[in-house]
Amino acid sequence: MIFGSRERVELKTPDQVRVMRRAGLVVASALDAVRAAARPGLTTADLDAVAARVIAEAGATPSFLGYEGYPATICVSVSEEVIHGIPGGRVLEVGDVVSIDCGAIVDGWHGDSAISVVLGPDGAVDVDDPSAADGVVGVDGADLDLVRATRTAMWAGIAALAGGKRLGDVGTAVEAAVELAGGVAGVEYGIVEDYVGHGIGTAMHQPPDVVNFRTSDRGPRLRPGMCLAVEPMVTRGSGATRVLADDWTVVTQDGSRAAHWEHSVALLEDGISVLTAADGGRAGLAPFEVVPVALDV
Repeated sequence: MIFGSRERVELKTPDQVRVMRRAGLVVASALDAVRAAARPGLTTADLDAVAARVIAEAGATPSFLGYEGYPATICVSVSEEVIHGIPGGRVLEVGDVVSIDCGAIVDGWHGDSAISVVLGPDGAVDVDDPSAADGVVGVDGADLDLVRATRTAMWAGIAALAGGKRLGDVGTAVEAAVELAGGVAGVEYGIVEDYVGHGIGTAMHQPPDVVNFRTSDRGPRLRPGMCLAVEPMVTRGSGATRVLADDWTVVTQDGSRAAHWEHSVALLEDGISVLTAADGGRAGLAPFEVVPVALDV
């Protein structure tokens, strides 16, 4: 990773951003459908089929299928798997942490987003439901904390795009949020540094890299027209990872559980808009006192 590289960053026009918003809404719908479907007893391939159906019905194309030979529509990473889990015969169980990463293409423009859920006996646990703190049968409350911490870190990084000057402000905000959440929970979370966020547009992965940790390199100046995927990956152990024999699935070296959240974000002349959030990021950014730009699609 060369964070300070001089690779050209693709800047989008407002009309191009609106097409990316259409792709982002397809991704949001697919992830909503997968979240609703996920439950113990299903396989990860079952979840892939749900996403494939939603994307096809929207007239879009999966970003992941065939990408460098990847064989599925989404990535489904379970518990100790961090990212790039290939859907297949693995049966989901109560207590699993399930991370789902999805991308879609509309008219040549990409959207990319990821969520993490914890499975209870009846499906994904609502981590924002106060009753979840009282305990769900078969679910470790520390996993719920991990999922919340990773999601909050993502929103902190996105909020930094609204008020920051340099791309490195994102990583600073993400790491600070992870540290704060760990302090509240009385644990030390690990931030995965081997994999980072990225630019997005006519290709799923573009310059610049978007790191999830503090760095002395402040990165490129933030400019209107940039579209960036902010995606922290956080573990209950160390941030060290390894790749399985399938050459795709990334797991924690110490076997600790991991969570992954991601949104694609556009920087506009008058603010930011979260392209892969149904509400444009309004709810997630509210705690940071950031009001996103509403896009007409």
